[in-house]
Amino acid sequence: QVQLVESGGGLVQAGDSLTLSCAVSGQTFGNYNMGWFRQATGKEPEFVAAISWKADTTKYADSVKGRFTISRDDAKSTVYLQMTSLKPEDTALYHCAADFLPRRRTLDSDLTALPFWGQGTQVTVSS
Repeated sequence: QVQLVESGGGLVQAGDSLTLSCAVSGQTFGNYNMGWFRQATGKEPEFVAAISWKADTTKYADSVKGRFTISRDDAKSTVYLQMTSLKPEDTALYHCAADFLPRRRTLDSDLTALPFWGQGTQVTVSS
């Protein structure tokens, strides 16, 4: 069974940076696409970023493009989300997500392609 454990969230000020980490177990990490979603209070989950299992392709939501960077370390079975120039609207519970299909040819951003989620780590950005 896949387990994902996020860490690194916190309370920061607008303009600050933060790096989230997600440790994955229960699957051969290097064979799966990974991603991040976020959910603000009272809102639907929102795609943030994804990275292919080969790490040769990344995808970002328009709202974070140029500010966030997703990366992975297969030796550590960990995926990261580096967040810079944080804004109050980035405030949300951030969930790491894993694909169920090994070596998928495409990198998708929808929930059906990245169905395994962790409990999340809270990011709060004050103005």
